[in-house]
Amino acid sequence: MAWLKVDGLLAALFPRRCILCDQPAGLLNCCAGCRQDLPWITSPCARCGEVLPTGYAGKVCGRCGALTAAIDRIVSALVYEYPVDRLIAMAKFQGRVDSANALGELLAVYLLGGLSTGELTLPDLILPVPLHPRRMAQRGFNQAAEIARPLARSLCIPIQSQACRRIRNTAEQTRIDAADRPKNTRDAFRALDNVAGKNIAVVDDVLTTGSTGQSVAIALRNAGAGQIQIWTVARTVNPAIGRQRLLPASLE
Repeated sequence: MAWLKVDGLLAALFPRRCILCDQPAGLLNCCAGCRQDLPWITSPCARCGEVLPTGYAGKVCGRCGALTAAIDRIVSALVYEYPVDRLIAMAKFQGRVDSANALGELLAVYLLGGLSTGELTLPDLILPVPLHPRRMAQRGFNQAAEIARPLARSLCIPIQSQACRRIRNTAEQTRIDAADRPKNTRDAFRALDNVAGKNIAVVDDVLTTGSTGQSVAIALRNAGAGQIQIWTVARTVNPAIGRQRLLPASLE
């Protein structure tokens, strides 16, 4: 693809430094060595993305707690632990666009692995979880949108940030108990009619209870959207579940 040639030329002229170790990183913002050491999710539930014990890849967990009738599938690339949590905090609270871009690249690497094996299907468009205009003015940028940019370019899928709006300025989910998060985001989003019949991937940084993704998906479904996937860079997991740190197919 033409953009790969351009990126290769730019990398040769202006070598990137790894956002984690500051060593030469090639085409991506995170070098190959650091990528190999990340806590990749290699045994997810095939529907809700919950981390399953090693050897259960492709199985359905039977609980699918974060999945509702509005969501067809949830895919998360990494476990929300060090250093992934550090990169997300840098993007979300320090305005580090380079960190958000690195997170988008990592999610793209993971998704490309799933696409190569036929485990995933591409949507028609990508929708970053929208911020309320007031929150956007305070923060200055939407980290979900910055994560979506390299993802959209790698997968050749358009971003339609205006397909859904946040109509209520909800409190930060991280400041609210898990039990109260669904109420906080309920009816907080409104989708436009132009999503009717479209298969959509909703992109966010972290999945915890899944309430934000559910609220966006319900708004999209009410506007007539087709298949809805939730794609997140990371997710919190039950620490009692063991997992083996293997590389996604696209990193081997």
